[in-house]
Amino acid sequence: MRTEQEMFDLILNTAKEDERIRAVYINGSRTNPNAIKDIFQDYDVIYVVNDTKSFREDRSWIDRFGQRLYMQYPEENSKYESDVENCYGWLIQFADGNRLDLHVCTLSYVLNTIKKERLCKILLDKDSCLPQMPKETDEDYWIKQPTNRQFLETCNEYWWGLNNVAKGLWRQEIPYVMDMLNYCVRPQLILLLEWKIGFKTSFSVSAGKSGKYMYRWLEEDNWDKFLKTYPAGKVEDIWQAVFIMCDLFNDIAKEVTNKMNIIYNELEANNSLKFLRDVHKLPKDAKEVY
Repeated sequence: MRTEQEMFDLILNTAKEDERIRAVYINGSRTNPNAIKDIFQDYDVIYVVNDTKSFREDRSWIDRFGQRLYMQYPEENSKYESDVENCYGWLIQFADGNRLDLHVCTLSYVLNTIKKERLCKILLDKDSCLPQMPKETDEDYWIKQPTNRQFLETCNEYWWGLNNVAKGLWRQEIPYVMDMLNYCVRPQLILLLEWKIGFKTSFSVSAGKSGKYMYRWLEEDNWDKFLKTYPAGKVEDIWQAVFIMCDLFNDIAKEVTNKMNIIYNELEANNSLKFLRDVHKLPKDAKEVY
């Protein structure tokens, strides 16, 4: 596997040797001082060019980056909006294990987007066309302190979402239940856990995408409980994971409420949990819920 230095030398030398490339910068996790460094970090590279056409028409120029296992052309995927005249990319998995997310972008496009970049490092600027960039920081991704309304809405969204989980489990509709659990209910729990971390750290850290770094600040027992909310695809296993999730949500909600000095709607939580437990006990041939 090529080292980080070897990859950066290749990226930079390509820019120096190709007159069509006027500048190069990187963004993403490799510019984030708080990201955990490991062998799976991508190289997110943007070459600033006069036009993208020549790069798109003769794609053999990317061969210099190494032997490819497979790749994707995101701008050619109909699922995504694209502007190939101004931005075009290749997402490349190499045979040696490295991954390169490579884009060629026009200067006008870059000047429009780079203003929003806080995790950006300029490697080369032949024409001094790029603005001075502040020191890289993940501050834009730091946990934000919730308003009272955001807290109460999150709790309501969580406890209401369990209604769909309950009926889905009673019907044994596992795909539906997993979607409700992971896309509707779990995000509310993650938000709550992040707020707990925020109060603990004066809202000066990022928990990472999907809360992947929460273990850094959560107590070990809370992190272990959170991991137990990811069930196998068996009805009873899911029920138990949901009950663990509810206990954890309740505990953290009360803790956050104390920090915010507002009243947690325990009646809503208790009624939702009662309904959940009642449906858990409901016979499969039941003709009515109550």
